[in-house]
Amino acid sequence: MQSLFVNSQRKNLFISISYVLILWGLIDIQASHAETPSAEEMWETIQQQQKLIEELKARLDDTDQRVAMNEVKVEEATEEVEAAAEAFETAQASTRGSSWADRTTVGGYGELHYNNLSDNNDTVDGDNSLDQVDFHRFVLYFGHEFTDNIRFFSELELEHALSGDGESGEVELEQAWIEMDINDNHRFRAGVDILPIGIINVTHEPNTFYGVERNKVETEIIPATWWEAGIGFNGEIAPGWNYDIVAHGGLLSPNGVDDPSKASSTLRPRSGRSKVSKAEDQDIAFTGRLRYTGMPGLEVGISGQYQSDMTGTADAFDVDATLFEGHIDYKHASGFGLRALYARWDIDAPTGITYTQNSIDGWYIEPAYRFKAPGFVPGEIGVFTRYAEWDAIGGSGNVPNGVPDGTYVQFESWNVGMNWWPHPNVAFKFDYQNESGDSRAKVIRDGFNLGLAYQF
Repeated sequence: MQSLFVNSQRKNLFISISYVLILWGLIDIQASHAETPSAEEMWETIQQQQKLIEELKARLDDTDQRVAMNEVKVEEATEEVEAAAEAFETAQASTRGSSWADRTTVGGYGELHYNNLSDNNDTVDGDNSLDQVDFHRFVLYFGHEFTDNIRFFSELELEHALSGDGESGEVELEQAWIEMDINDNHRFRAGVDILPIGIINVTHEPNTFYGVERNKVETEIIPATWWEAGIGFNGEIAPGWNYDIVAHGGLLSPNGVDDPSKASSTLRPRSGRSKVSKAEDQDIAFTGRLRYTGMPGLEVGISGQYQSDMTGTADAFDVDATLFEGHIDYKHASGFGLRALYARWDIDAPTGITYTQNSIDGWYIEPAYRFKAPGFVPGEIGVFTRYAEWDAIGGSGNVPNGVPDGTYVQFESWNVGMNWWPHPNVAFKFDYQNESGDSRAKVIRDGFNLGLAYQF
């Protein structure tokens, strides 16, 4: 409205000037028919006309200034309106994003295995060949963001398809933690969490690694998957350098050894996982990890753990133990990949206790090559080979390779195979394994494995 008013004023001024010019012309015309005025009269007339023109010009300049000022005000008002509209839209989006559903995520993974393995040592402990199909794991993730700085994550797993009395499977809660941001680079975490050791223990989704079964070095020595209740911190201390520090519950009498008068026994770390199920008499343990991820496709990590009492506090003696692990995981843009890992336990036996082995270790190296599938086949194909050596110690529970309690065996294996990813989160797997062990090994299996893996 104000702009229309200003334009109207400008129009009126132009009309007034036009009238003056017309009037001046008429005067000139009339003067041409009248008597010729004197020089003094003509000068006076010119001065009057010049004065009138200057007044009209001044009024026109004033009008132009007012128009310019109003245009600036209109532009500023327009910017304010646009900013207000943008702020309103942002507020609406924030309100929509803060709903329970928008802040809750669901995911998971699963793997189906077929194992066709022959026992090459069946004369020692009978025929322990394996020919079976098993839906090994069905896992669901549930996560929720309470705020932008406080979040929850959980992992619920069903193993071997069935659980209950007399069934081979079990339901496990592997993760249930709360994480809070301290600042942009550091976070605090508490709850049930995967311990930051190795490669597969932390990233164990089956479409992310080669081979149908998880490798024996990480499952027996570390042992993956290993979770505990604890509190800790994680974050970035410099570009590309990440850390984790966790205080958590320790292992519990892995083999039920609670009598220091026993002359000989073994400690199998995998059998000592409490899984945070009415875990009494745990002593505190500490785990730390440092990783470098500053180069695309590269992760180099080292982890250390100290167990103040590997057998728990219910027995009459303390068994200190330390775990060291180092690894490299590299994926080049060309498709070449390499994984290598070494892990070692050192056990400090107290006076009066003699263990079959005061240290156990294992290592593997795994080169691989991943490429686009040829022709009409969708996705990518990866081929790999893995060589591994590890110490297996007998203990309670389902012990692989038939290693009995109180026995220590050294194994080695070759695996070759391939993964086909029709989608990055779906993998079909094949591998062939060839195992060998020392004279104490009772079960040595060779053969092939097939697998289906997914993650969402």
